[in-house]
Amino acid sequence: MSRRPSSGGAAAPETKRVAIYTRKSTTMGLEQDFNSLDAQRDACLRYIERQPGWKLVDARYDDGGFTGANIDRPAFTRLMADVDTHKVDIIVVYKVDRLSRSLLDFVKVMERLNAAGASFVSVTQNFSTADAMGRLTMNMLMSFAEFEREMISERTRDKIAGARRKGKWTGGPVPFGYSAKDKKLYSNDVEAHVVREAFTLFLQHRQMAVVARELNRRGLQPRASRRVSKRGLLWTKDTIARVLRSPLYVGLMMHGEERFPGEHPPLIEQSTYQQAQRLLGESGRALRVHGTNPEYVLRGLLCCGTCSDPMTPASTKKKSGKTYRFYRCSRRDKYGKDLCPGRPLPAGAIEDFVVERLGHATADGTLAVRTKAKLEARILKSRADYVTLRDSLNARIAHHSAGASKLADEVSRLEGRARQLVEAKLRIEANNLEAAESQLRAVERDAVNLELDATHLDWFASALRDFGKVWTNMTPENQGRLLRAIVAKVVVDEKQGKCRVELVNFDATEGAKEAA
Repeated sequence: MSRRPSSGGAAAPETKRVAIYTRKSTTMGLEQDFNSLDAQRDACLRYIERQPGWKLVDARYDDGGFTGANIDRPAFTRLMADVDTHKVDIIVVYKVDRLSRSLLDFVKVMERLNAAGASFVSVTQNFSTADAMGRLTMNMLMSFAEFEREMISERTRDKIAGARRKGKWTGGPVPFGYSAKDKKLYSNDVEAHVVREAFTLFLQHRQMAVVARELNRRGLQPRASRRVSKRGLLWTKDTIARVLRSPLYVGLMMHGEERFPGEHPPLIEQSTYQQAQRLLGESGRALRVHGTNPEYVLRGLLCCGTCSDPMTPASTKKKSGKTYRFYRCSRRDKYGKDLCPGRPLPAGAIEDFVVERLGHATADGTLAVRTKAKLEARILKSRADYVTLRDSLNARIAHHSAGASKLADEVSRLEGRARQLVEAKLRIEANNLEAAESQLRAVERDAVNLELDATHLDWFASALRDFGKVWTNMTPENQGRLLRAIVAKVVVDEKQGKCRVELVNFDATEGAKEAA
């Protein structure tokens, strides 16, 4: 620190290098000739002029449009760097919350100031960090500032939740299929057509990857914020999944796990959405069977306890001619042991363990009784759902068929541009008719499979009731079929030496599970 000599022989006040820091949370009004940052600086200048030995540094530290919730601000970063290099001795602000509204951030700043031998002054609150009382008062003030910020956040969250419960859109990215105006969602006809096509294709093909590929082939592209390739914008399996799972498209507004009737128009029918969700739910726990060897009765069920990826069947044949069966982690198999150290597991030992656990779980017969009751109730409900969906599809087929016939009559009477426009509408109507008919055929196949399930119900219940006796008399195909009907997954944690067998949740309230 430099000192200036005094003509009277007394020591002159020590010169302090002072920096003014100003901040405003928004940019509103900053374009004015005399704005909020200027007003803060003016008040700080008047205070500095009254302090003997204080000298204002040349640099300005103004952050306009930056929140006080954190300290990630350009001017403030420069200021603290100058404090660390001992270019600034005192920071002067208009109010403490101009520096920070976070107590944790404020404590960190104070630690840096103390380490650099610098101090901090608020001109309107009349205290500084130069003494213990000032530091105590400042910490108390910052606690209230952070409390106020948290209360504002809570009020904002409550306001958003209240608006969502009333079905209002509260902002953010505009969902695909809609346009936003005056804080409301309106149907975007072009994108809404793509949404309907996505649902129709999924009900027809039942694979999200096929839906994405077909939409891309037709040129029905997503928005620019989606993935881009050399061919332009592309749908992916993930973006299709977000569309198919969103309750927004049946007119519902979401808040957490809750759903409320929305103000926006629905884009698809409730029955279409429900069928899509049923198929998505089935695919969520669908058992993808890799390979055709029926001896691997746990194929599609076994998961690696280390990385949670599926374990797939494999085998090796020794020179002696003996074949060894095992299950191996698919992640390790694809990417190597660096991503998963899980080693291959002997198939016979794992399969025997699972069968033994199931024998214990079915021994008293209660699982067979409860499972049969739940499956009978599920079949009855599925039959009712089938009738509703079949009637809806028949009505759609009749509507599109009538529309196509009417347009076909018009085509024969028109010429030129008018004929081309009607022919385009006719193609759309014909595609809609074909999609509805294809969906009806798929639903009818489901109905047939449902009745097959009903005929197999007694066999399934008896197999559970006498599991220990019938298992050894089953063919490997039937053994695997039975396991995939009652087991959700088997998780093997080699590191901890544990194997957990989880049964399919036939009862939503009890959630039948068996762990070992």
